[in-house]
Amino acid sequence: MVTFLAGGTGTPKLLEGTSARWDRDDVTVVANTGDDVELAGHLVCPDVDTVLFAGGDVLDRERWWGIDGDTTATHDELARLAEAAGLASGPRYLDDDAQTAGRRLSRWRRFSGVAEFMEIGDRDRAVHLTRTGLLDEGHTLTEAIAVLADAFDLDVDLLPMSDDPVATLVHTTDGETLHFQEYWVARRGEPAVADVEFRGAEAAEPTDAVRAALADPVVIGPSNPVTSIGPMLAMPEIEAALEATPVVAVSPFVGDRVFSGPAAELMAGVGLEPSTAGVVDAYPFADAFVLDDADPTDPDRHVERTDTRIDDADDAERVARACDRALEALEAAS
Repeated sequence: MVTFLAGGTGTPKLLEGTSARWDRDDVTVVANTGDDVELAGHLVCPDVDTVLFAGGDVLDRERWWGIDGDTTATHDELARLAEAAGLASGPRYLDDDAQTAGRRLSRWRRFSGVAEFMEIGDRDRAVHLTRTGLLDEGHTLTEAIAVLADAFDLDVDLLPMSDDPVATLVHTTDGETLHFQEYWVARRGEPAVADVEFRGAEAAEPTDAVRAALADPVVIGPSNPVTSIGPMLAMPEIEAALEATPVVAVSPFVGDRVFSGPAAELMAGVGLEPSTAGVVDAYPFADAFVLDDADPTDPDRHVERTDTRIDDADDAERVARACDRALEALEAAS
């Protein structure tokens, strides 16, 4: 049994190579929900859905977002209506009272659907509406995701990190507070980062299923340590669980060069060196690291080296084998 912590695109890419080393029935994925948003009343779970769509073989692998070949008729019409009515486009937060009203799971991340700022495909929207409908019927987020996983014939167990609300908020040097999706999707990471807040994390709890999964060896793929993995680490019980189990982490950097995404800017913003050395500092509980052959970093923990770039399934298999070697080395040393 092995558990992967997933956020962004790094870990979902790695998951495509796991069948070379593990029976997929023995793989559990705990996905970040800190960057979820409630958009026009329906809950969008980007990191959950990347795993869901990849496992269901429908993911748009050019963007690593949404469903391949999806149409955007509803999204396009929302933009047309807003323009015709003279309504401002861009992220439209609901007011402060609305942020803590209604569905508790959506706290601090509620946006109007007027000229929606995230492009939501038509089939993709059906997933969000189904998930939200299940929540409104009284199901937990964990239960709703399990239903969707069955619908996409997922062959791994997919769990949200919590059924409680945790919102990733980026504080900028201009004094703004932006939900991560506004920072990354609408602003394209342009504002300088002063800090990152995981609102609600101290009170959030993992489910019993997540607790059980974290009792198994854990692999953290090459995901952003701040906004993909950070929301999980901000939950005290998850951080404590990782201290107590074997953990292998794959760096999303080669030295100080990041493969993709805003990890470098975000790490610098929270006071971490934007490099593999900073990743080591961010994961003090990790027992071993998988680093690129060209990475000069020399952590004071076990290291397996390989080419860590993941562009296809063969690459994913190579990195998964390195993760397995690291876990085997930890087991042999225990």
